[in-house]
Amino acid sequence: MKINKVDHICIAVKDLDEARKTWEPLLGKIKPDDSYVHEPEKIRVVRYYVGEVGFELMESTAPDGDVAKFIERHGEGVMIVSFNVDNTRDSAKKLQENGYRFIPAKDNEIARPFRDGEYALIHPKKLNGVLTEIIDDEGLLSRTK
Repeated sequence: MKINKVDHICIAVKDLDEARKTWEPLLGKIKPDDSYVHEPEKIRVVRYYVGEVGFELMESTAPDGDVAKFIERHGEGVMIVSFNVDNTRDSAKKLQENGYRFIPAKDNEIARPFRDGEYALIHPKKLNGVLTEIIDDEGLLSRTK
């Protein structure tokens, strides 16, 4: 399996609008490069690019969402480190062959749809407590140019 680059880093926040006020001056931005709501994951996200790496602020849209649960357990902070790969399914299969566990979606699938690609979440127990994602969506950076 080949990792192409760090795709993005996700920060879990309680209040997205307040977090933007803190992060945008530091990042030298006046607005996000991309923003979206991803209903299956119950999140509202803003993304900024620092070079080719995405920096995301994520807020839960529901009290039972994974971001809300993460904040309840750990507080606000880094939630996901994401790596870009050529093919999520092929990469996940190779990782599973090497003992990596994945967090399945509600339909028990490892690969989850996202925009023009798919992503999968590697269980944090394997990676020093860090929830790690592999994603094959190449369209994210191109949408901001």
